[in-house]
Amino acid sequence: MWKVQNGTTSRSVCDASPVSVIWVTGNSGAGKSTVCELLKRHGHDAVDADWEGYNHWVDRTTDRIVVSPPYPAPRGWLHRFGWKIDRARVEALAARAAGKTVFLCGSVENEDEVRDLFDLMICLVVDDETVATRLASRTTNAFGQHPEELAAALDDNVITESTYRRLGATIIDGTQAPEAVVEEVLAAASAVQRERRAADN
Repeated sequence: MWKVQNGTTSRSVCDASPVSVIWVTGNSGAGKSTVCELLKRHGHDAVDADWEGYNHWVDRTTDRIVVSPPYPAPRGWLHRFGWKIDRARVEALAARAAGKTVFLCGSVENEDEVRDLFDLMICLVVDDETVATRLASRTTNAFGQHPEELAAALDDNVITESTYRRLGATIIDGTQAPEAVVEEVLAAASAVQRERRAADN
């Protein structure tokens, strides 16, 4: 699993175990939910953290979960409230995944609190035009269709690729056809499994 110590990413002593939890992340509009759905269709164990109860809007000042967030978000709302993941849910997923591979798909601001639970990080990257087009046209949820939300997504997109390269994540071009993206996700997972087996032998 990934461990972050002194600001750097390293591997723990349990690296010889089979890959279990693979984090598929990226900015809003990068294609995470689409990839998750395709992985499920192909028979893989995949979880959409945004839609399956792992992520919540949280008040940064009180750490309380917001049950019914307003839409559209009022001006300044995104400065106080953050999209965060529940570590206990990820720990339970990791325990369930022991011995097999599970893909957890999502994007959260407190990723550093759960990164040690991931055996591999994959980041889907897209250009600003793709972000804007996808957020404007998607029907699965309305986030990004309000000016303040779109501006936040575009601001995040500026640093997404450089941030994840620094963390050692596998970078995949999310502008490709969804099936091609899924093929690269599966290839990255297989490569890590081969590396683990080779290290074992």
